[in-house]
Amino acid sequence: MKITQFLHQSLVAALVELKLPTVEVELERPTDTAHGDFATNVALVMFGQLSSEQKAAFGSPRQLAAKIVAAIKVSTKLVSKIEVAGPGFINFTLAEHFLLEELERILTKSDQLVEPINLGKKIIVEYSSPNIAKPFTIGHLRSTIIGDSIANLYEVTGAKVWRDNHVGDWGTQFGKQIYAIKAWGDETEIEHSPRPVKKLVELYVKFHQEAEQNPALEDEARKWFKKLEDGDDEARRLWQKCINWSWKEFNAIYQKLGVKFSTEFNQGRGLGESFFEDKMDVVIAKLKEKKLLQEGENGAKLVFFADDEYPPAMILKKDGATLYHTRDLATDKYRLDEYQPDLVINEVGAEQELYFKQLFKMEELLGWYQPEQRVHVKHGLFRFKDQKMSTRRGNVIWLADVLQEAYDRVNNIADQKLGESELWKIAIGALKYNDLKRKSVSSVIFDWDEIARLDGNSGPYLQYSYVRCQSVLRKAGLDEQQMSQSDALFNINNVKDIDLSMIEIDLLRNLYQYSDVVVAAVTERSPHLVCSYLYQLAQAFNSFYAQHSILQADQENQKQFRVALTQATAEVLGQGLGLLGIELVEEM
Repeated sequence: MKITQFLHQSLVAALVELKLPTVEVELERPTDTAHGDFATNVALVMFGQLSSEQKAAFGSPRQLAAKIVAAIKVSTKLVSKIEVAGPGFINFTLAEHFLLEELERILTKSDQLVEPINLGKKIIVEYSSPNIAKPFTIGHLRSTIIGDSIANLYEVTGAKVWRDNHVGDWGTQFGKQIYAIKAWGDETEIEHSPRPVKKLVELYVKFHQEAEQNPALEDEARKWFKKLEDGDDEARRLWQKCINWSWKEFNAIYQKLGVKFSTEFNQGRGLGESFFEDKMDVVIAKLKEKKLLQEGENGAKLVFFADDEYPPAMILKKDGATLYHTRDLATDKYRLDEYQPDLVINEVGAEQELYFKQLFKMEELLGWYQPEQRVHVKHGLFRFKDQKMSTRRGNVIWLADVLQEAYDRVNNIADQKLGESELWKIAIGALKYNDLKRKSVSSVIFDWDEIARLDGNSGPYLQYSYVRCQSVLRKAGLDEQQMSQSDALFNINNVKDIDLSMIEIDLLRNLYQYSDVVVAAVTERSPHLVCSYLYQLAQAFNSFYAQHSILQADQENQKQFRVALTQATAEVLGQGLGLLGIELVEEM
């Protein structure tokens, strides 16, 4: 049983013994560990619900808290101290024995550190989803790494996870792209360019510049997309060329980021919108069957929502062309039929919030998914200080350029002994952590100095802390086999004669919190909670390292204990960084 469950049950039992009414018992972690490991305000909440006679009998919330403390029955091997604080808070301090048992568990069951709360569940996580023939920008970095981390969190908590890259390879923008290639492009030049997508974007920007002067070009673009939908050979040929040219750049970026997608989905490329081109008629038929599809102005087909909960969602344009909603409904119908997921997550920008509310509501009305089975994880945008990035205006930061800049900055300050592979790991670690450490819904002002931060609360700081742990372990003469054998490192019975310092206890406290933090992160779909925890753990270890001799400890059992602390820290740091998609390095 988890310690939080045990404390909760003990509190409830104490309330029952005192014949007090039932209330919700909540346990929180104090920000200052001087106030213990857990705290509850149950006495304050309870006192407010008592009758006048009961209040007079107990006197005050603080006196009620003292009565509750006296009635709590817990083993001293689990909790060393329970005390009343302030106006009536109850604080619990965990026993050293419990913390040492948790240390032993980390060393002996490193593959079972996280509670498998999602065991047996089937989850589809859709993320990244760049658009063909458009730049893979710094903005795509957010969806790519946040979605990848969320998928990691579900996997480590026991779920079967499919990772889908819903590439934007269909839609009216391809009418614009095809028109631009035909009007102003040179296919041979694009084909031989080291960055063919840049050529395509230049043509896309030119189309919008020309269309501002000649709006009739928009109709020409719509005609080309209709040709594409109708299977026109020339339209299909140029569309496929755009896909092939784009994946040249996408593959290079995903390889550098260490991001992969499930092979079940188009050999890891993901199921793009075009995959569902022949699956939309079924969706339209289902909407008609449920009497959800109605005709709007000019002949377009829409879904209207009861009581105007949301604006109408367009399913077919007046010329019969499909839209994003049509294709996304077909996508989720396919997922339901093929995989029967318990949950489908779309990691997409916060500006699409209304769109997904409409989509989820339609899927609910169709009887495909329950509300709790569809989740939109929102991320804020990268912005310049004075404006939003826009492909149409050509003012975007290409992700390939950001990756190279991060690498160059690391290369300029790193130890010259480090190879290219290690330098890339540090650079990518800096980029990923800088994004993941903040709440995903927050927007980010683009800043070159911040985007690839290498010091302070950063990915390289955590990677360096891991390297420091490994250096200690190597100096201790432990090979990998010995590191996996807890008997060679730690025996809880050998610690009973050691007086643990507050710094050592603080590090123990941080270590045992790992599972709870991961569970909270997956429940809230918030990787930043893992970042905050790992930074706190690294700080605790580095304080321990700075103030205690590990290998030159006064007693042999003290040395074994401190080496065990180091080994456990390395294990948790390594696993936690893995959840963030940050690779470990051996030297820095």
